[in-house]
Order: sequence, then structure tokens, then C-alpha cells
Amino acid sequence: MASWGKLTFAQKQCVSATGKLMQRTGMVESGARVGVAVSGGVDSFLMLKVLTIRQAIMPFPVELMALHVNPGFDPKAHAALGDWCAAHGVALHAELTDYGPRAHSEENRRNSPCFYCSMLRRKRLFELCRDYNLSHLAFGHNADDNVVTFFMNIFQNGRAEGLSANEPFFGGNLRVIRPTMLLEKSVVIKAARQWALPIWENTCPSNGATKRTEVHEWLRQTWKNDRRIKNNVFNAIIRQQVDLTSKKV
Repeated sequence: MASWGKLTFAQKQCVSATGKLMQRTGMVESGARVGVAVSGGVDSFLMLKVLTIRQAIMPFPVELMALHVNPGFDPKAHAALGDWCAAHGVALHAELTDYGPRAHSEENRRNSPCFYCSMLRRKRLFELCRDYNLSHLAFGHNADDNVVTFFMNIFQNGRAEGLSANEPFFGGNLRVIRPTMLLEKSVVIKAARQWALPIWENTCPSNGATKRTEVHEWLRQTWKNDRRIKNNVFNAIIRQQVDLTSKKV
């Protein structure tokens, strides 16, 4: 029995699918220093847990460091993440910012609060990767996020493009990776509950009231009476994005 214990079917799906995507896209290599962006939501926390398991399975050494940028709505929200990382031997950088309140203030006149806050947090994550000399930055986007992004790009930008699984930034000095992009949200939620991950509530006032939420709801209505539609959409978009990523590597 491995040190992480016996896995449920959902947990095995998460570990297996993540390993498959990492291998197919050449996501990490020996000596990689991976910053794991953890917001505290189910997707990113599940990714962190799975990566600790994959780290033990990999035939070469890889370092992990959790990165948390608190947007400022609840200054103590990430305390559970600190406890979890300490218990599992994962390095952590957590910091409190005022990005959330700023995104909902007069400072942000042109963009949606979510876009502005996300932009500030991502910029800070890039800075942390530079400061800690990290080679990779991992985001916990799943298959549902990929599909929603694909349709949002069609509707808003006229581009048939989803999320990249493995993408170079800053001249290749940093790679943005999405190890859990093959996982459906339902599997992520089930596995996270089974692992009893200490996920905390999103207290942002704009939570659930975004364009992304609208597109996701439209998609759910489209396939709610026919599972085949959902499967076909997911498989087509995942295949396209993974193929595009694989060709770049």
C-alpha cells in the first residue's frame, strides 16, 4: 500500500488522468520547480493533492511549492491551507492582498471585477515564480473550464480556442501548466470530498455572477437531456487542445 493510502475510483481517475496528460504533453522534467497556484477552491486544492501523489510516482525529482494570493475578502481564509501544507510537507508562500476590494472599487472602471482581480493575482503569481526561481506555474483548470473558455472565446473574441495544457511564457523561462485539464468537475468534487480537503468558501461578492457562469449554465441546459452531447463536446475540445499542446512540445 502506498503512503497516501488506498484510493477510491474517483481518486484513481484524478491521479491517472493527470499522469496521462503530464506524460503526453511533456509537462515536467527532472529538476522542475513547480509553483502550484492554490486559491482554496476545490479545483486548485484537488490539483495540489494529486500533484503530491504524482511527485512520489515520477521517476525523477520534482519540487512543489504552493502559492496562495489571498484577494482580501477574508484575511484568515487560507489558514487551513497553511495547516494542510505543514502536515503534508509542502512548501507554501501565502500572502494577503487588497486585489478583491480594489477590483470592486472606482479604481476599476473598465473591466469586470473578476477580470481585474484575476489579472492582479496572476501578475503576482508570475512575480513569485521569478522570485523563487520556479520553472513551472500550475493552474487547476479542469475539463469544464476548458469547454467554457472555448465557447467564451468564440462568443467574445471570434477564436476557436480553449486552454493550453502546457504553454511557455517569458521566452520559455516559465511554463504555465494545467495538469488536471482532463478531469470533469464532478470527478474533481467527488475526489476532493473523499480526501476531505479543507476547501473554504469563496466570499467574493461577484462569485456566481459572471459571464463565465452564464456560459456554463447555457452549456448545462444544452446537454442536460442528452449525455452524448456533453461527451462529444468535451472530447472534441479536449482532443483539440491536447493535440495543439503536444505539437508545441
